[in-house]
Amino acid sequence: MSPPVSSDLGYVPPDGGWGWAVVFGASISVGFAYTFPKAFTIYFKELQAVYSISYSQIAWVTSIMCATTYGGGPISSILVNRYGSRPVVMFGGLLCGIGMVSAAFCTSIMQLYICVGFITGLGLALNLQPSVIMIGKYFLKRRPIANGLAMAGSPVMLCTLAPLNQFLFDSFGWRGSFLILGAILLNCCVAGALFRPIGPGTTSVKTQVTVEGKGALKRDVTEDAVEMSSPTNLPMKNKTEEEGDRDCCEKINQYLDFSLFKHRGFLIYLIGNVLMFLGFFAPIIFLAPYAKHIGIDEYSAAFLLSILAIVDIVARPTTGIIANSKWVRPRIQYFFSFSIAFNGICHLLCPLASSYTGLVIYSVFFGLAFGMVCAMLFETLMDLVGAPRFTSAVGLVTIAECCTILLGPPIGGTLIDTFGDYKYMFIKCGVVMVLAGTFLFIMNYYNYRMLAKEEKERKAKEEDPKTVRTENEGRNNWIKETTQDGPELEPLREEQEEPKKEVNGIIEV
Repeated sequence: MSPPVSSDLGYVPPDGGWGWAVVFGASISVGFAYTFPKAFTIYFKELQAVYSISYSQIAWVTSIMCATTYGGGPISSILVNRYGSRPVVMFGGLLCGIGMVSAAFCTSIMQLYICVGFITGLGLALNLQPSVIMIGKYFLKRRPIANGLAMAGSPVMLCTLAPLNQFLFDSFGWRGSFLILGAILLNCCVAGALFRPIGPGTTSVKTQVTVEGKGALKRDVTEDAVEMSSPTNLPMKNKTEEEGDRDCCEKINQYLDFSLFKHRGFLIYLIGNVLMFLGFFAPIIFLAPYAKHIGIDEYSAAFLLSILAIVDIVARPTTGIIANSKWVRPRIQYFFSFSIAFNGICHLLCPLASSYTGLVIYSVFFGLAFGMVCAMLFETLMDLVGAPRFTSAVGLVTIAECCTILLGPPIGGTLIDTFGDYKYMFIKCGVVMVLAGTFLFIMNYYNYRMLAKEEKERKAKEEDPKTVRTENEGRNNWIKETTQDGPELEPLREEQEEPKKEVNGIIEV
């Protein structure tokens, strides 16, 4: 949990150079992924009138889009591990454009769920995870700053898209706006083109293949020896089935590392985030409709999102710089917990804002809290699991988070429909966020204590001469027993030595 000083990726990340172009491309992809569901709320009033639906029904559009964006995490992780980040992001941008262009011809709310919710949401999913993964490959020491700058693309997009959507709606209607938005989302393909692959040099690949081949031959010899020395041999059919099951599990684990569920820090992060997302997106989705509900004009309501975005633009890189400092980075999990709780306190105080001035003040503090959480959302996960396991971790986290993301906005819409007032929705979100922040703070304190205790025990074990002597004696006894096995295993040793010579001969050639 301390600042990383060396890379475990097999190479040293450049921490700059072309990495800043990657950050720029990631800011575009991440910006669309996070911003588009929020900016889409500008069309809620018109779509409600066109399809004669309630708040909870129209909220499902954004909810399905957000849930698909996060639920598509495992698919995105598998595709990135198989094909790399560049083609995945470009394909995701194409899906986004197709989804919005198709939505322009929808005649029912169910068709809108499919086009905007599923197709566009899946395209955004293929943009979000690969962008964050590429930053982890290009940056190590400056990673929090790079993540903060990439995440700043979200408020920049929100600051632009919110008034742009209102202008497009007034000029072309919602169908014409969807066609134009589909063309704008194709810029994700351009962003994906900037994701130049990076990794270990090709010179190490030959060595790895040679070592793997040598290990495979040794493993085959050992398995044959065990089979010969066994009193009863298993049927060949059962052996084939076991090998098939093992190969299947290895292939699945190659793309998604399920051993992360044994990682204490990962589980704490997962539980806290699943709870947090139950109240994370609903306030920003209903902010503009709430302003219109209390009598504020449409452009002023849309401008609230721009105010939030402007503050968010400053908050994200600033949070990245603070998180990268020597005082905060060793305990970055505490900072993340505080940001979530601060977010919840803002929502609890929102019902007190009954005028436009009050909503402006709420938007300023909400933008600050929202930017703090988003800037550290993936950095804290990478801090826990490390860069090599980060791809799998993102996929597993997002598939778990999609359930609460899917339910959060519709529950808020149901509260609005039931009570006819927005304040209960804000109170619900505030309570959930405060609970999530408190949980993460307490459990991270426990995790830090356990890590310190385990590190202390490990050092004590290394420094204890009795432990080292006991291990050496056990190793010597085992060697002595193997040398006194008797004449029955002598032919087996000769058979094991003979393939070893062949292996060395093959490698030398």
